[in-house]
Amino acid sequence: MTTAKLISTSFTSSSTAAEVLRSVDLTGVRAIVTGGSSGIGTETARVLTSAGAEVTLAVRDTTAGDAVAETIAKSTGGIRPRVVRLDLTDRTTVTRFVDAWNGPLHLLINNAGVVTGGLERTPEGWELQFATNHLGHFALACGLHDALALGATDRDGARIVSVSSTAHMRSGIDFDDLHFERRAYDPQIAYAQSKTANSLFAVEATRLWASDGIIANTVNPGGVATGLQRNFTAQQKASLDAAEAAGVFTYKTVEQGAATSIVAAVAPEFAHSGGHYLDDAQEAYTVPDDADLAQHPHGVKEWALDPTAAKRLWTVSTDLLRV
Repeated sequence: MTTAKLISTSFTSSSTAAEVLRSVDLTGVRAIVTGGSSGIGTETARVLTSAGAEVTLAVRDTTAGDAVAETIAKSTGGIRPRVVRLDLTDRTTVTRFVDAWNGPLHLLINNAGVVTGGLERTPEGWELQFATNHLGHFALACGLHDALALGATDRDGARIVSVSSTAHMRSGIDFDDLHFERRAYDPQIAYAQSKTANSLFAVEATRLWASDGIIANTVNPGGVATGLQRNFTAQQKASLDAAEAAGVFTYKTVEQGAATSIVAAVAPEFAHSGGHYLDDAQEAYTVPDDADLAQHPHGVKEWALDPTAAKRLWTVSTDLLRV
């Protein structure tokens, strides 16, 4: 395990996103929240808007996004987030979103995610969870690099928040079979691989872009009942129930689940320090790759922070998107 001093904050597992933002003024901050039309994404967008940020909801379903934006406007005295369509599995919409963005970007929260109950593929043949959770966000962040760099100059730094999961502890990256073309498909392993990829993205993005004033950190929101579980199979539900019974996690409210994302987004402790994995509003401790999840529910495995794997994944992702 790592012996380096971990970054800590005054917040805890029971803190809410609103509590993290208490007395924080985000006037002038431009933020994008992917998947902002439900669950943690909605709460993240709501509190950012309440603190004065100019928020864009990047969503696949703009009807749902508009409904959320209206609800947020009612709670913030009329401040309404923008709603823009973004389908992370459709490179055309990602390109369209990037091309339409004007001016600086200060905060990119890669919150959207998908869980499948069986093998699904994109038109390119990519495994859907990896394509959505990692490749789509990778393409979005890379496309918005210049806007983030402009935002960093504008406000002494820009931040990317990459939403991962305790599930990352189930699997590293299988570079020999990213898309389950040869190995038997297990949706839980596929999801785990995509969540490890979210963390590795933050590691390499920080290495490459810190000189531009852009840093990226990964967060585990904890166990929150959201629409993400709607496609769970009976086996996946049973596995989740067993993990809860083993003490791997305790369910949080949506307000508590969004708190760690907001810590990564605004806490001064992470203003210029990236490549970290946060759990319960703190930097998580690192555990060996063979560590048992039940014994280390708040840890992060070495494979999720491995700089060599992060560089390799960046190259592989760039090559895939270039085709």
